[in-house]
Amino acid sequence: MATLNVLITGAARRVGKILAEAVAEAGGNVALHYGRSREAAEQTAAALRARGATVALLQADLNNPAEAAALVERAWQALGSLNALVNSAAIFENLDWQSTDLPAWERHLRINLTAPFLLSQAFARRLLAEPEAEGRIVNILDWRALRPGADHLPYTISKAGLVALTQSLAVAFAPRITVNGIALGAVLPPSDGQPAPKVLHATPISRWAQPEEVGATLRFLLTGPAYITGEIIHLDGGRHLT
Repeated sequence: MATLNVLITGAARRVGKILAEAVAEAGGNVALHYGRSREAAEQTAAALRARGATVALLQADLNNPAEAAALVERAWQALGSLNALVNSAAIFENLDWQSTDLPAWERHLRINLTAPFLLSQAFARRLLAEPEAEGRIVNILDWRALRPGADHLPYTISKAGLVALTQSLAVAFAPRITVNGIALGAVLPPSDGQPAPKVLHATPISRWAQPEEVGATLRFLLTGPAYITGEIIHLDGGRHLT
């Protein structure tokens, strides 16, 4: 496979940063999207460049469909070409059915589902216009998406929709673009600093995932067998089984 040129959304920090580091470790280059975390994005970009990667910093508000739709072409121009897209950016708000108002519902759908669709659509249109070019899309999911509960309602529903989108686009974009997903569990402690003992108690493998495990899974889907598409890999320590 040619050198990886990958657009990763939400790549400035946390899981997105881990994914960007995994691409750099594989010898790839990164179009690093960020929303508001410019300082973190610049720090991540510097670390990736120190590993020898070419990095393009791209700011966009994925809550704005026009900015989401334009991001692929900006990344393509910045890196010269793209052969992979990782939809990682997401919002995660602790809302149940009573506390979810319409703006919150629509915000989760726009960022967690509509933006990945628009990005995937733009990526496919651009790549399939080039004779014999092949590409890969990886959507970052959540174990909740395949076992929805009552908590984090708009987040869970938006991620469940992304599972369906992953499988639908795997069929639609075949045979030249594969589309797969990684359903994450306990990868990083909550960003608000709150303890999460229940998470580990409910996880058969009673620990947080290692960043290297997340990176290895992404590299497998980006550089491994091209005969895998429409697959959802659970990287959750067995959480979806309990």
